[in-house]
Amino acid sequence: MRKLILWGAMALGAGPVCALEDGVNGVWLQAQDGARIKIAAINVTGDAYDVQMQDDAFGEYFLSMRPFKCVEGPEMLWCHVPYPYEIKRDVSTEATDLEYDFLFLWKPAGSYGIDMWNGVYYELESDGNGLVGTLHEMDMNVLSVPPEDGNLRPLLPKHLEPGDPDSHWLPKLVIGPQSD
Repeated sequence: MRKLILWGAMALGAGPVCALEDGVNGVWLQAQDGARIKIAAINVTGDAYDVQMQDDAFGEYFLSMRPFKCVEGPEMLWCHVPYPYEIKRDVSTEATDLEYDFLFLWKPAGSYGIDMWNGVYYELESDGNGLVGTLHEMDMNVLSVPPEDGNLRPLLPKHLEPGDPDSHWLPKLVIGPQSD
């Protein structure tokens, strides 16, 4: 089986990021205690991939006049934000497209609406078996205006702030071989 080697992380820009197997890889959000919630599968074929979200992992919410699919926790909702602009889903040279495919917003359970300041970006790096995303906080308002034509990387390191894993319900995103 062929392994796909990805190079460079969006914010760090150095070193090998991962080796993903051709075929189906799972995607999990991981809680502080190590518990995982499977949210998607990624099918890698050559340099391209496609994402199939696990609809049964998400509840349907209408927040701030928009529909969201959110993972429900005891005190938080973790809402997926599909990247709204052009994306190639190419993993030939870097993992940035994967990072853009798994943007989230969090909100306290029971609160009304959603605050775009509560954006979550998982910066991906290799763990030797796949990818592990480290939580970074961001203001999603940065994406409210479409980027200039041809700019497929509007998020810059200055838009990301390393998050405190102890202060978030789901501080990691894990991508790797299917285990179920």
